[in-house]
Amino acid sequence: MFSKLPKYLILCLCFAFLFVNSKCSDDDEVDGNCGPAAVIDYGYYNAAESNNYDMVSANITGNCLNVEIAASGCDGSNWSLVLLDSGDIAESNPVQRDLKLVFSNLEDCQAFVSQTRVFDLANLQTPEDHSVILNIDGLDESLTYIY
Repeated sequence: MFSKLPKYLILCLCFAFLFVNSKCSDDDEVDGNCGPAAVIDYGYYNAAESNNYDMVSANITGNCLNVEIAASGCDGSNWSLVLLDSGDIAESNPVQRDLKLVFSNLEDCQAFVSQTRVFDLANLQTPEDHSVILNIDGLDESLTYIY
């Protein structure tokens, strides 16, 4: 079928296919934000249980929290990761918030896979401040979110 098409047309079709596949999925950037927003819910924060994972790294770029986690699994395509905020704001300078990641892993494979996920932190801003310290459960050091 493709043997009769000119090579440049086949090449253009391949690039178009790659471009379409590189677009954001519904789980990626939502309305120009960097990912799903942190969920602020005291009850959910206290009741949530998580599967085991290792926190490889975490950093903040703009309003985005980038976390790399690792766990056993096949390829991580069925993992679920939610960033939870307790809703409590410690009155310090700068203010502090407590967060944790809730990880769900239904994959039953022996491989050890790592994956980076991105969360939108904008809803954690406090109007009277320009920064907040994020204490993320499982992370050795707090992160300072400057906005």
